[in-house]
Amino acid sequence: MTGDQTPGPPRIVDPRVMRDVLGHFASGVTVITADTPDGPIGFTCQSFSSLSLDPPLVAFAPARTSRTWPRLRDMGRFCVNVLAEGQDAVSQNFARSTADRFAGVPWTSSPHGSPVLDGVIAWIDGELWAEYDGGDHTIVVARVLDLGAVADRRPLLFHRGTYGLLRTGER
Repeated sequence: MTGDQTPGPPRIVDPRVMRDVLGHFASGVTVITADTPDGPIGFTCQSFSSLSLDPPLVAFAPARTSRTWPRLRDMGRFCVNVLAEGQDAVSQNFARSTADRFAGVPWTSSPHGSPVLDGVIAWIDGELWAEYDGGDHTIVVARVLDLGAVADRRPLLFHRGTYGLLRTGER
């Protein structure tokens, strides 16, 4: 700041502008799943990241309006499925408020009993470690219990409101 500028109140950020600007940051797409006594449940979650190696922690942020996250929270354990290129329909299906998001979606159980969707590039079994207020989202921290990946698949990316692909080729 120069000497002739005085700080004022923070500028109000338009949520539509913020979504548009932050949409320039490409992210992977995940589906968080658990198997309940009533059957498997899950939801699409774009806000996911690695958090800590020691202890092994990951973080994701479901919307406060999510009806699925409270049920997953009650289970205490869940699986983060990192979607692969070509799984656009899976992402869209789990993002909808449909009765059975698992209809026609093949899966196997992880070592801790949560659904691992067929064809994902990676999966992370976790248990709830902590939750924090994140405005219109909840910030969830999960302790990693087990994980795996498939090296020959590429991730499904989301960028500026649409799915994208990594460019292939030599460097």
